[in-house]
Amino acid sequence: MSIPSGAHTSIILRLELHKETASFGQIATAIGDSGGDIVAIDVGRSDKTTIVRDITVNVYDQKHTDLIVQAVNAVPGAKVIHVSDQTFLMHLGGKLETTPKTPIKNRDDLSRVYTPGVARVCMAIHEKPSRAHSLTIKRNTIAVVSDGSAVLGLGNIGPEAAMPVMEGKAVLFKQFAGVDAFPICLNTQDTEEIIAIVKAIAPSFGGINLEDISSPRCFEIEQRLVEELDIPVFHDDQHGTAVVLLAGLLNAVKIVGKRLEDCKIVVCGIGAAGIACSKMLLAAGVRHIVGVDRSGAIVSGETYSNPAWQWYADHTNPDRLTGSLSEVIRGADVFIGVSGPGVLKVDDLKAMAPDPIVFAMANPTPEILPEEAEPYVRVMATGRSDYPNQINNVLCFPGIFRGVLDCRASCVTEQMKLAAAKAIASVVSDEELNEHYIIPSVFNTAVVERVREAVIQAAYESGVARKAQPTAPKQPVPYY
Repeated sequence: MSIPSGAHTSIILRLELHKETASFGQIATAIGDSGGDIVAIDVGRSDKTTIVRDITVNVYDQKHTDLIVQAVNAVPGAKVIHVSDQTFLMHLGGKLETTPKTPIKNRDDLSRVYTPGVARVCMAIHEKPSRAHSLTIKRNTIAVVSDGSAVLGLGNIGPEAAMPVMEGKAVLFKQFAGVDAFPICLNTQDTEEIIAIVKAIAPSFGGINLEDISSPRCFEIEQRLVEELDIPVFHDDQHGTAVVLLAGLLNAVKIVGKRLEDCKIVVCGIGAAGIACSKMLLAAGVRHIVGVDRSGAIVSGETYSNPAWQWYADHTNPDRLTGSLSEVIRGADVFIGVSGPGVLKVDDLKAMAPDPIVFAMANPTPEILPEEAEPYVRVMATGRSDYPNQINNVLCFPGIFRGVLDCRASCVTEQMKLAAAKAIASVVSDEELNEHYIIPSVFNTAVVERVREAVIQAAYESGVARKAQPTAPKQPVPYY
């Protein structure tokens, strides 16, 4: 059994070995036969009868780890005491800490940072509340808020279990855009309570990033907060996905020589991300979108209990196509999947228009595997990092929040999201553009600044930027 090329993690096995019955050679053989790759060996302690060793082994997933543990435990005289891995070690104690920007070295520093000097700053903000944007952490801090009801592909796992994701998001904000973000996981899934709590904590923050809140509650929560707060509220599961998707499509249609607004696009999975992606495509000028969910195509004239689906039915599917995915995908130029694994079949690809574009973004297993789709698809994208063309929200949310904080925007408009998508797409030059490179890497340092600049410009054009727009420097008067 060999480790797939996608292996990307390692575990540390702490073993207790009986000296008379178990040898390291037996352990190495058991690990090797199970497909493990030993990369380090350390001796913990030793006595007359036993020895404890820490063995670092490359693995590719939890099932592989379990297989190796089982094989080692089967060696006579060997016992696995503990298993740890790099991912868990990275999360010990959380991934964030608070660090003061100004160290307090003496009594004078203390008097300025805290009492009595701080009172002057408090009164300055009291007299003019907008000063909080420049005199407190509000200037550069956002809240990452979740109720743990729709975490990754794990479902409703609750606020404590959601915390590692929100911490990770905060790390990405800081690493990529210098934005300070604080994870806040709420022990309620009541819509009104969530709205009230976020409104109550809003004075501390310059923006709110909603995350992993289940549909359809997420729509009302976001809409109400947008209407009732004077700082940007952005549900990344919806709009981040939509922005990066559009960026990829803008480049994909260049490759196949089609106009995006002329394409027939089928969207599979009409939840938060699917609806947001469709709204973004409509804003970009696409006219022929067909949404499909488990029950088939969403069609105008039908009555849906979900208000979001009712809106969808009223604004898409102009030809009123009905039926399953396999029926409505005939002649489609683009497939967008935000649903589940394996729902798209090879026969569906064969029924699409020439040079089909497929964005199979279900994670971790896409609607169809790239290797299965490759003979029939011109451009393929997924949500995974181990395939080309990853549609990753990290390309979007750091730059958007960097931009809205820097221009002190009151909200995120559709124009700002469109500008962000075009900015991401523009990072891939015409010389670089090809079927396997339609979207830049998340580590491309040009992305955040390009998105930031585009968002700020769009914010001023939309009239939602509250910071005075910098004027161009005056040209020096020439001497003659």
